[in-house]
Amino acid sequence: MLGQNEQNIRKRMEGRVAFNKVLMVLFGMATAVGLVFLVLLFYRVLTQGIGYLSLDYILNFPAPYPEEAGIYAGLIGSVFLMIIVAIFAVIIGVATAIYLEEYAPKNKFTDFIRVNIQNLAGVPSIVFGLLGLTFFVYMFNFGYTLIAGGLTMALLILPVIVVAAQEAVRSVPAEIKEASYGMGASKWQTIARVILPAAIPGILTGAIIALSRAIGETAPLIIVGAATAIYTLPESLLAKYTVMPIQIYNWTGRPQEEWQYVAGAGIIVLLAVLLLMNSIAVLIRNKYQRRL
Repeated sequence: MLGQNEQNIRKRMEGRVAFNKVLMVLFGMATAVGLVFLVLLFYRVLTQGIGYLSLDYILNFPAPYPEEAGIYAGLIGSVFLMIIVAIFAVIIGVATAIYLEEYAPKNKFTDFIRVNIQNLAGVPSIVFGLLGLTFFVYMFNFGYTLIAGGLTMALLILPVIVVAAQEAVRSVPAEIKEASYGMGASKWQTIARVILPAAIPGILTGAIIALSRAIGETAPLIIVGAATAIYTLPESLLAKYTVMPIQIYNWTGRPQEEWQYVAGAGIIVLLAVLLLMNSIAVLIRNKYQRRL
C-alpha cells in the first residue's frame, strides 16, 4: 500500500515538473517575442535617425528644410515641462499617499477613494487632456501655455504616483513604526524620519515609471495647445511651448522621406533623455537603499 502511494506521488510530481517546463518554455517564448520586436524597433530608429543626429541638430530650432531642422525647442520644452510635472505630481502624490495610509480613517469612504485612484491610473490620456483643456486652459484662463501643459500632465501621472507611494509606505514594517512611537516620537516625526526614508526607493520607482510615461505622451498636449513648431524658448510659465513628442509627431506627418529620418533622430534624443532621467533616479534610489 505504501509503495502504491509513493508511485502516485512520484507520478504527480513528474507531471508537475513537466507542466512547469512547458510553462517555462511558453513564458520564455513570450519574452523572446517582445525582445525581438524591441530590437527591431531600436534598429529601425537607429538606422533612420543616426545619420541626422549631430550637435547642430540638438542645438537648432525647427526649420523648413530637413538638413537645417533641429529639436532644441522641443528638448528644452520637455525639460521645463518635466520640472513642472515632477514638482506638482510628486509632492501632491506623496502627500495624498501619506494621508490615506497614516491619517485617513479606515472606512468604506476611504476604500472608495483608494479604488477610484487605482482606476484613474488606467484612464486614457486623452481624457486628462480634455480635463486640462476645461480647467486649466478655459476655467483658470491659463491659455495654451507651459503651465497648462505641465498641470495637465501632472494630473495624468498623479494616480500612478499615489498608488506607488501608498505601496511603498505600506511596505514599511510595522515594528519600525512601533519602535519609533516607543521612543517617544510623534506621528509626524515618525513619518518624516522613519517612514519616508524607508519608502523613498519605492516612491522613486513609481515616479520613474510615471515621468517616463509623461515625457512620451502626445495626445493630451495636442489638446492643451502644445505648438508643433516654435522658434523661441519659453520665457515664463505663461509662454508658448513645444515638446519633443509633438515635434516628432509633426515631422512624421510630412510627406518627404527625409523628414522620417529627422523624426528618427528626434526619437533617439527622446530615448537618451528618458534613459538619463531613469539613471539619475536609480542612482538616488540606490543611495537611499544603501543607507537603509
